[in-house]
Amino acid sequence: MAAPLLEKLSESLGSPEPAVRLILSVLIGYPFALVYRWFLFYQHATVIHLFHICSGLALAAFNFGSQLYHSAVCIFVQFLMLRLMGRTITGVLSSFTFQMLYLLAGYYFTATEEYDIKWTMPHCVLTLKLIGLAFDFYDGGKEPSQLNPEQKKAALPLVPTLLEVFGFSYFYGGFLVGPQFTLRSYQKLVARELTDCPGKPPNSVVPAMKRFALGFLCLVIYAIFSPSYPDTYFLTDEYEDQPFWYRCVFILLWGKFMLYKYVSCWVIAEGVCILTGLGYSGVVDGKHQWDACANMKVWLFETTPLFKGTIASFNINTNAWAARHVFKRLKFLGNKTLSHVATLFFLTIWHGFHSGYILCFSMEFFIITVERQAEALVRDSPLLTKLANSHLYPLIYVVQQFFHWLFMGYPLVPFCLFTYDKWLKVYSSVYFCGHVFFLVIYLILPFLRKILVPKKDRSEKKQE
Repeated sequence: MAAPLLEKLSESLGSPEPAVRLILSVLIGYPFALVYRWFLFYQHATVIHLFHICSGLALAAFNFGSQLYHSAVCIFVQFLMLRLMGRTITGVLSSFTFQMLYLLAGYYFTATEEYDIKWTMPHCVLTLKLIGLAFDFYDGGKEPSQLNPEQKKAALPLVPTLLEVFGFSYFYGGFLVGPQFTLRSYQKLVARELTDCPGKPPNSVVPAMKRFALGFLCLVIYAIFSPSYPDTYFLTDEYEDQPFWYRCVFILLWGKFMLYKYVSCWVIAEGVCILTGLGYSGVVDGKHQWDACANMKVWLFETTPLFKGTIASFNINTNAWAARHVFKRLKFLGNKTLSHVATLFFLTIWHGFHSGYILCFSMEFFIITVERQAEALVRDSPLLTKLANSHLYPLIYVVQQFFHWLFMGYPLVPFCLFTYDKWLKVYSSVYFCGHVFFLVIYLILPFLRKILVPKKDRSEKKQE
């Protein structure tokens, strides 16, 4: 009965059935959260774990059928490694290796040249969650003085139970699309500690509904505009026949509206986490905060004219996970740039084998490098600083935003088209303008610095 209804619904919405199943599954998190608040909040931890496990498995079965066994196998193996290997570096490396190889094998055997919603989609979220669990368990065996504040907050002092690990992994608020959160946070949720009213369900309905409304608005924007800017249009003769300026503007608008697909799912899922209490992050300036599971800073995402601002506002918890478990743990390399490159390489492989991922993340690294140097030039140049703070700034902001969104969409082309033959066709049609633009800026910045930065300031910088 459900299948024909879903088929009709997907036809009426003009969306693939797997996509409809996914968004319905994210929305079902709200009724699940209400069941938890109304009937299970005061129940024993075992009952809560079982509810999270059963609801998560139901969502997995609804979306992926019998392929849910992939997640169950990886969770159980992870639990065994925690128990049998203990708090050892061998346990961490074994967990990292097994979980990543399983994910990459899934990519290899299920890969197509299109974006498909299949079991590997939530599994990439689960992979980070289980690797993070291994790191947090390892940190729990260290002296507190050896840990930074983030590690202290996430470290596990006790061995988690099988129910805890499965409940944490299948929690309906984060199983399908994220966000990332730690087992320690999940334990606090089950122990009724994540609330603004000690011993009572949190007053989080209004904050959760605000995120739901915002996420639903983003979903509506995506549903309205994305059909006008499909990925497939890039590969048509019609696109190639358009003027150069049109092809560039299409990339800008396509990139902008395409990202709402991710924004909407993450913000709606965040609302589920807030409703349960998992999103509670304490009190700041006398106000209760509900941003512990925030994966998007939507206002910053919409208003920042900087590439680093967009990155800081997008997929926040995954970026924080990568910073905590990859970038900062590579401190022994003694080189931030090398650590940054290694972190981006990990995220590239984590997304999959397609060449488009490599090009996207390498382009991101280059753009951020150029932007940092440009910011330093503006900061050190009295003339540019004065111009940036003048009444001309609104005009500068508009121009900056145009280039910002044009070249945000530019590296997303290979990210979404995946294969070499497709993204090369698009980049050739716009004459590799993004690569040329940033390469030229990179090459002329040293000369601009000599002209625009006083010699005294340049010599002081060299001494620093």
